[in-house]
Amino acid sequence: MNRISLPITAAPAVPISIPGVRQRITSIDALRGFVILLMLVDHAREFFYYHAQVSDPMDIGATDPALALTRLTAHLCAPVFVALTGLGAFLYGESRGGKAAASEFLLKRGLFLIALELTIVNFAWTFDLTPARIFLQVIWVIGLSMIALAGLLYLPRRWLAAFGVVIVLGHNLLDPIAFAPGEAGYVPWAVLHDRSVIDLPWGGDARTSYPLLPWIGVIALGYAVGPWFRGDLSSADRQRRLVWLGAGMLALFAILRTINHYGDPLPWMTGPTLLHTILSFLNVTKYPPSADFLLLTLGLGALILAWFERLPEDATRWLVVFGSAPLFFYILHLYLLHLLNLAAAAIWGPGEAALFSLSSVGALWALAAAVAIPCWFACRWFGQVKRSSGRWWMRYL
Repeated sequence: MNRISLPITAAPAVPISIPGVRQRITSIDALRGFVILLMLVDHAREFFYYHAQVSDPMDIGATDPALALTRLTAHLCAPVFVALTGLGAFLYGESRGGKAAASEFLLKRGLFLIALELTIVNFAWTFDLTPARIFLQVIWVIGLSMIALAGLLYLPRRWLAAFGVVIVLGHNLLDPIAFAPGEAGYVPWAVLHDRSVIDLPWGGDARTSYPLLPWIGVIALGYAVGPWFRGDLSSADRQRRLVWLGAGMLALFAILRTINHYGDPLPWMTGPTLLHTILSFLNVTKYPPSADFLLLTLGLGALILAWFERLPEDATRWLVVFGSAPLFFYILHLYLLHLLNLAAAAIWGPGEAALFSLSSVGALWALAAAVAIPCWFACRWFGQVKRSSGRWWMRYL
């Protein structure tokens, strides 16, 4: 079961009054808000479409194309959030005194997110104070990635960028390495690279849904492009660089995927229809994210960010509301979806695993749209509270 298909960015919103940086880079918050809404649809699927859970990668031959396309849109979320976390860390350091300030914040925020995943987030999914299985998912891996970046950011920028590229493109070379349960390397390799189950000493187990290593590469690349968002580079130049970056990633994805020998553990195949063939071509592995998965999603993310840079701020203002309160939204929408499902099950009767199911993929999108409305007002309220608060701990929310 894919418990979280995308999570929430841990990147701080672009700070106010950054020397050499625009007061607010709304395109970043808009992109974050955009993928938040895709995440909402996917999590509505988790709660309200339990009868048709999808595998990773999906079985295209047995998955309704509408459901497959819905799942594919959610693939954007985690890579974009993690990359923006790195970018946000760079901008935070620019406003707070440099790498030392950014490193300290990353370390503290990373530890906070790990604790949050193990408590409030896991409870949102299970409503069980003593679950038999703990899911170590996106908030967990963002926290670990932030802790890793806290040390890596001291590397020269070119070295950091090269490090990120090597991990993103090369980590699939490590796929043949495996450890059996009980072997010395099993637990660290389960955290770093393999999606596995770790037995806990007090009983139960933990599922490493988001292996760490590829995400370290993503957060490093996000930090490395941070200087593009300083005030000494015009928006037009930044857009040009983002377009070239995005187009280059997509071109490399197309080459690797067409060759069909490296880049993803699952080769694509010709299907009975053109749509099935396209879906198979795009059906890349998320757990852990393959090189093809990251090239496709980060490439699209760069192009969308360039497009948002071109739009007037009024056109994306509603997305910025979501994107400026991402952690608040993440926790809020999980509890809201779970409570709505319990209420629906009480009224109309539960389906599989005591969860109420909707009848169509279209209904999932309609539900997500309905849930987004109260979440928008809640995020607007929280954003105002956070901006007006002088409390230090509000920076971590």
